[in-house]
This record gives sequence, structure tokens and C-alpha cells, in this order.
Amino acid sequence: MSKKIIISTPKILFSILTFLFYTFNANSQPNSNQENTILLKLKQHWSSSPNITSWNSSSNHCSWPGIICTHNSVTGIQIYFGQISEPLPPFICDLKNLTFLDLNHNLIPGPFPTILYNCSNLEFLDLSFNLMNGTLPDDINRLSVNLQVLNLTSNNFTGDIPSTIGDLSDQLKELALAGNLFDGTFPIEIGNLLNLESLVLSFNGFVPQEIPSSFSQLKKLRNFWMTEANLVGEIPENIGNMTSLEFLDLSLNGLSGNIPSGLFQIKNLTIVYLYNNRLSGEIPQSIMSLNLDVIDLCNNSLTGKIPEDFGKLTKLTGLSLFYNQLSGEIPLSIGKLPSLVTVKLFGNKLSGEIPPDFGRFSKLEDFQVSQNQLVGNIPKDICNNKVLSKMIVFENNLTGVLPDSLGNCESLKSVRVENNRLSGEIPGGLWTAEKLSTLWINDNLFSGQLPDKVGSNLSSVDIRNNKFSGELPTGMGSWYSLIVFRASNNLISGEIPQELTVLPELTELLLDGNLLSGNFPSNITSWKSLVTLSCSKNQISGQIPTALGLLPKLIVLDLSSNQFSGEIPTELGKLILTSLNLSSNRLSGKIPAQLENAAFDKSFLNNPGLCASNPSVGLSSCKGKKKSDKFPVELVAVLGSVAAVVFLVAVLYSVFVLRSHRKRKQELVSTWKQTSFHKLDFTESDILSYLTDNNTIGSGGSGQVYLVPLSRLGNHVAVKRIWSSNQRLDQKLEKEFLAEVQILGTIRHSNIVKLLCCISNEESKLLVYEYMENRSLDIWLHSKKKLNSVSGLAPDMVLEWPKRLQIAIGAARGLCYMHHDCSPPIIHRDVKSSNILLDSEFNAKIADFGLARILLKPGDNTVTTVAGSFGYIAPEYARKTRVTEKVDVYSFGVILLELVTRKEANFGDEDSCLADWAWRQLQKGHPIVDVLDENIKKSRYLDEICTVFKLGIFCTSTFPSSRPTMKEVLQILLQCNNNSPTSGEKKDETEHDVSPLLKNSRSERIAENEDDGFTSLI
Repeated sequence: MSKKIIISTPKILFSILTFLFYTFNANSQPNSNQENTILLKLKQHWSSSPNITSWNSSSNHCSWPGIICTHNSVTGIQIYFGQISEPLPPFICDLKNLTFLDLNHNLIPGPFPTILYNCSNLEFLDLSFNLMNGTLPDDINRLSVNLQVLNLTSNNFTGDIPSTIGDLSDQLKELALAGNLFDGTFPIEIGNLLNLESLVLSFNGFVPQEIPSSFSQLKKLRNFWMTEANLVGEIPENIGNMTSLEFLDLSLNGLSGNIPSGLFQIKNLTIVYLYNNRLSGEIPQSIMSLNLDVIDLCNNSLTGKIPEDFGKLTKLTGLSLFYNQLSGEIPLSIGKLPSLVTVKLFGNKLSGEIPPDFGRFSKLEDFQVSQNQLVGNIPKDICNNKVLSKMIVFENNLTGVLPDSLGNCESLKSVRVENNRLSGEIPGGLWTAEKLSTLWINDNLFSGQLPDKVGSNLSSVDIRNNKFSGELPTGMGSWYSLIVFRASNNLISGEIPQELTVLPELTELLLDGNLLSGNFPSNITSWKSLVTLSCSKNQISGQIPTALGLLPKLIVLDLSSNQFSGEIPTELGKLILTSLNLSSNRLSGKIPAQLENAAFDKSFLNNPGLCASNPSVGLSSCKGKKKSDKFPVELVAVLGSVAAVVFLVAVLYSVFVLRSHRKRKQELVSTWKQTSFHKLDFTESDILSYLTDNNTIGSGGSGQVYLVPLSRLGNHVAVKRIWSSNQRLDQKLEKEFLAEVQILGTIRHSNIVKLLCCISNEESKLLVYEYMENRSLDIWLHSKKKLNSVSGLAPDMVLEWPKRLQIAIGAARGLCYMHHDCSPPIIHRDVKSSNILLDSEFNAKIADFGLARILLKPGDNTVTTVAGSFGYIAPEYARKTRVTEKVDVYSFGVILLELVTRKEANFGDEDSCLADWAWRQLQKGHPIVDVLDENIKKSRYLDEICTVFKLGIFCTSTFPSSRPTMKEVLQILLQCNNNSPTSGEKKDETEHDVSPLLKNSRSERIAENEDDGFTSLI
């Protein structure tokens, strides 16, 4: 459900009435030729706009596009999406009858145009969605005394809203200042605009401020919108005095206290959005607002019962009360409401039965009552009107069977009934519902067998912990859309069918805890996307298929507690596994060398026939028995003599070693300990001797970085030494070290630098990484002097655009993996160009996780201190130390700006940086090409370079909610790559056209704000 700004009077109707009125009240009729001259002069001034190119002296100016005339006199100018990039000229007010000026969605820069004070007849002024900046003038009340509409939405105005705005025309009906950068206060004097019908101040960073009680004087106000405006305190008790109120949105603030009882007494009230605040107490029980259409009070701390009077709201289409502390039963009358479309009551303490009439009398589309204490059956007519899209009832105490109506409900997309006590078989028609994509019925008492055929869109199936029996059907080979299949802990028997291996999109397959037997399919047809495979606790026998080692994305493999025999295929050693469990089988022979790693020390237990060369994996040694030979007496004598000489030399050498050891012991505080995360061909002794100044390649606040040659292998590793001048590591450095080891020791991704091992003693700790031949991105973008240190390259060598785009895509893949594929997500907190490392092919890898943070649970998003580097730190992080994925998105946006401009992140004065500078260039109307790096601006890739610049602007939006996710960022970059003149890469069929994200990104999101309160759990 989307929310849009509700304008009190439609613009077209308003303009018609305005001009008709003016027709009979104009004091003068300017000469037509004079107006023609003014407009042609205006065309010359706004030369960048393609919308006015057809204006010419050979035609009547009243016929020109964008010009509105009344009796052959100009009374209105309406040019939207016109690409106007010049300020308003003073002579525009020479059009003496101008009453209507609408220039929304342009690129008009500069401060508020005070020249409009001279447009004395102006009634309608819309300058929304432009690039104006600065503070609003204190004398803004000098605007026309006839002004009825002032819309400055989505510009870049800052500071306070001046108190004089309350002295604007007493005819003012609409005031819209949403989506700016106001960081001061809004005045109580707005309450003096007694004829105001629409007040929109949303999406501004005001200082924390209460809603002034003076606003309750606005008895004609119909639309009151202050979403995400940093409101605090209580909602005024006398808000009920705003008797004309129809639309109220105070969501995403810090409001507290009770909901005033008078709110739901307002007769015309239709929309109420109070979600994501800190409201408490009971919902007012007396409801007289019988025109209510949507009520959204989610994400608060409301208690008590759902009002019985909600059952009187016959026009109600949406009821969203989720994530509160509501208790008691759901009123029966709510289930009978005839207009109800969306019901979201999840995450409360509701009890009793679900009213049986839900779905019977209304076209119910979205029904979500999960995470409560509900009992009884699911309403049997829940899909009576055949439009139900989502049925989400998980984590209750529901019993009975799934209603038959679900078996004839083709509209269903998502069904989640997990963690209840439901039983019986699944209606056959539910499996084959054509739109169904998610079916999670795990942790119940369901029985029966799996079907041969399912709907073509079914992608996620979870039937774990039930009583399903029979064999896996061979027809599963036709479940082509299947991505996730979880069937753990059922009674499924027989062999795993070969047909199951043909599913190309399958990423997760859980078959553990069943009665499966026979051999595992030896020929895997198409599991190219499989990430997780668990078949533990079955009776599968035979050899582990070699084909498992050829799956390109497999990282979790659990075949434990079966009857597998024979040797472990060497191909398994080639997988980049984060979890491996082959324990409790009948395997024998030597494990693959790549798996002889301390990370897999519990992966091979209870396989008596297995052995290893490295004792760290908990297996016996593979040393073979040597056959005894009879040596000739002469050879024994010679060997004896040699042994005596060797013994004498050994004694002398031992004395030397003991002396050396005493000297060395004074230098070393304690013994070094090595912990490996990969199969290694070196030891700590190969590393320590090279930690000298001559091998230093970098340094930072926590220590130095060394380049260490491994002569036996002919390659190098990079060693980061974290140390302290104190005898032991201080708390900060210890925390950074543990963060780096915790994260990089467990995650595996081609765009995240590989941590090979860590070596530590009491005094310092060493992190050993793969060496990246082309060092870090900042060297290539900003420092020719440093570039000399990259061997074999000319100091003036620069990166061409395809390489830069490749780097951006690689870094985006790494961050996308951290944010969206790791559970819990990982926030880097120090994304910058010096932490983007480049290998010999310029593939990018994210490095330096010393400041990274794992979000262990929702809401775990604050830190005590700000970490990061100037120019890369997101505004909300600097102010509130809030940690979300969006702080990384901001930093990555800065890197994108670095890639296209080749300017450093701290470019600007002491109070600004590259992101601020880039914004200002757009505000001033400068063409994007003027700010690009000279080395790439003339290339044939100019369109995609400009797109990446816009993406950088988008990522560095002031408000976190306006920034894209890293998944969206990656899609846009991939689209740039696919559109490249030299790109032969086939476009991923799963990618969507995301170019609209870049079109007026911040502005578009304000105009078409997504309804956060009605977001599905799925």
C-alpha cells in the first residue's frame, strides 16, 4: 500500500477556478506583444529546457506549451520535468497577471527566489523537486497576499523554518516543505495560518521538538503529514479540535504517551499513520470516526484490547497493529467488516480464536496474525472471495487442518503456518496454486506424501519437523522454480531420486533426520546454485559422489550419521567450505590435503578408517609401515662410523643452539601460536624472520603491514601486525583483532580478502592474508607517488573506465554478500578506497574488518563511539552512532564518487567533503561531465559513468531511508556493465530494470513513499 501526498485541492481544478476568478477581477490587461517579448526572453534565460524550444514569435504565445492564458493574457506558467537548470529571472514578475507558477521537478539551483515578492498577484507557487538550497528568508511573508499554495517539497533548504511563515497570506491553504534538509526548528506560528488545509513537513531532520498545541487551532486542516520529522513528546490532547482532519501521518518519530481519546472522535478522519513511535497505553475504545479507511499503529508499545468499536468501521480497508503488546481476543465484529483488505496483527499477545468470518464478507488479500497466542482453527472461508495473497499465521497454538478453501485459492503467493499444532494433509490444490511462491508449514503435525507436481512459481518450501512419509517423488525434477527445500525430521524413505539433481535454482536442500537409504546420486545434473546440502541422520550408503566436489557455490555440506564408505573424494578439498561434517560414517583412507585444517577438527569424527597427515584435525596419522631389509655387515659398519661423527657434530651444535636460544629467549616474550583457516604450506617461522622495516608496505593506527616472500612457493603473503607499546595489547586493539578473526575466519567470498591464518603471542598478533599485487584502490586513484611502489607500472598509469567499473562491481558484490547473505548481517563500518584491495587482474576485495560489527539481533544497532574515516562517515552515524547497513552504503557511494571524479573523500573545506561537493555541483546546475575525471570524461562510456555518478549521489543521501540497499546498488552497476559498448556478458535473467531508482531518487521516494507500516514479514 503506497502513501501519496494528499493535496487539498487538485491542481487542475484549482487553476481553472483561479483563472476564471481572475478573468473578472484583473485590474489591467498587459499588451499581448509585451508578454510575448517577456516569454521569449524567458526562453533565452532557460535555454537548457527542451520543453520550451517551440516557443517562437511566429505563433500566439497563449498556444505555447506550458503557458496558460485567460482572455489572451498570461495568467499561468506550468513547466514540470523541464530540465530547467537556471534560477528564476527577475523579469518573470513583469507578467502582471501571473497567478499560477508551477515549476516542479526541474533542476533550479540557488537560494529561495525572493524576486517572486514582486509577483503581487501570485496565488499558486510550486517549486518542489528542485535543487534550491540555503535557508528560507526571514521576510518570506513578503510573498503575495493572495498566495494560497506554497510547495517547496524536496529541495535542499537548511536551518530553521522562519517564524514569519506564519504571517503568510491568510488565504494560504497548502504549505508543503517535506523532504528538505532543515536541521533547526519549525515555528509554532504555523498555527496562525487558520485557513490552512494541508500541512506537509515530513522527512526533515529538525531538532527534537514537540507538536505545538497551537497546531490544534487549524480547524480547517484536512491533511497533516509529519513523517520522520524528529517529533518527540506527546500528541496534543486537543488534537480532536482539528475537526476537519482527514489524513494524519506522524509515523517514524519519537512520540510517546497515550493516543489522545479525541483523535478517533474526528468525524472525517480517514487515514491514521502513527507507526514506529513510542506510544503506550490503550487504544481509545470509543471510535466515532466512522469514515476510517486505514489505521496503522504498528511498532509501538500499546497495551490492552483491540477496541470493539473497530467493528463499526464499515469502510476500513487496512488494520495494522503489529509489534505492540496488545492482549485479549480479536473482536468477532472485525472479521465481518465488508471492506477489509489487509489485516496485520502479528507480534502481540492476542489470545482466543481467530474470528471465523475473516474472508467471508470482504475481499481479504493480506492476513497476518503470527506470533501471538491464538488457538482454534484457521477460518474456513479465509479465501472465500478468491483474492487472498498472503496468509501468515505462524507461531501460535492453532489446531485442526488447513481449510479446503486454500486448495482452491489461485491468488495465494505466501503461506506461513509454521510452529503451530496443525495436522492432516495439505490440500492438493494448494501445492499447485499457480502464484504460490512460499510455503512454510514446518513444526506442525502434517502428514501425507509430497506431490509430483507443484505450481510453477513455488520457490521456497519448508516442511521440517512434521510426519510426511513416502519417497521423494521423481516428479520433483519439474519443480523448476525451487530455490529452498527444507524437509528435515520427517519420515521420508527410499532413495534420493536422480531427478532432484536437475533443479538449477536450488540453493538450500535439507533432507536430514529422515529414513533415506541407498546410494547418493552419482551424477548431479544441475546443482550449479546449491549453497547448503544436509543429508545427515539417514541411512544413505555407498561412496560420497565425486560430483559434490564440483558444485561451484557449495559452502555447507553435512553428510554425517549415515553409512557412507570408501575414501573422501579429493574434489571435496577444492570447495570453499565454511562448514563440513562427515562424522559418524564408515569412511576410510587419507582425507584430502586441503581439508587438513583446524577449522575442520570435528568434521571427521567416528570414522575409524580415516587418517591424516596433520594431527590438528583429530585423526590418527597416515604413516605407513616400512618393510625391514637385511643390510650387509659392511654397510652397517660404515653407517656406524658416520653415526658417531654425526653424534659428535650434534653435541657441538647443541651447545651452540643452547647459547643462541638463551639470547633469543630474551627477545621473545612468549611462544608464538598459529591458528590456520586454510590449508597452508608455511609455518610461523617462515613469517617471523621477514618482519623487518625493509619489508614494510604500509602502516596504520594499529600497526604495520609487511610483504613476506614464501620462497618455496614463489609467491607472497601480506602480514598485518597488531601490537602495542604496552606489555599487552590494549583493549581497543584486542577488539579490532578479534573482530577481524571472528569475521574473516568464518566467511568465504571471492570479493572479500582471504585471511589465511593468525599468529599470536602476548605482545603482538599477526594476521596473514593473501597478497594483493595491485595493492589498494586509493593508490591508483589519488597518489602517483605511491603508484611507483607497485612494481612494473609507470607512475602516470591510470585506470581506464572498464577497470573502474569492474572494481566497483567487485566491491559491491563483497558488501552485498556481507549485508544480505550473511546471517546475521555484517556491517563493515570502515569502507574506503584504501580498504578496497586489488589482485593482479584488478578484481576488488574488501579488507580491514577491524571495525566491523555483526548485527546479532534486530535493533542491535548502536555503538558507543564513532569509528571510520572522515569523508566516508554517514551523517546519522556521526550524530547518533547508529549502525545499520546504510552506513556502508553511504561510504560505498563516496567510493563511487572517487572512481568517477578521482577526487579524495575529504575533498572540500574543513566542514565539507566529496559527497557534499558533488551535491553542490548538481545544485548549481553544473553538467555532470564537468565534474568527471579528465582521463575518462571523453570516453565512449560517458552515459554509464554519469549513471555511476548519480548512483554515488543516491548512496550518499542524507536520510538512510533514501539510500538504496547494496543489492540494489549491485543491480545498477551490473546493468551499467551489461550496457557497456564492449560488454559481451549475458544479462542475468533475475535482474530487474532498476534505472527508475536513479530518477530523482530522493524526491521520488518522498512523492511515492512506501507504506512502511504495511510491509509484510515475508
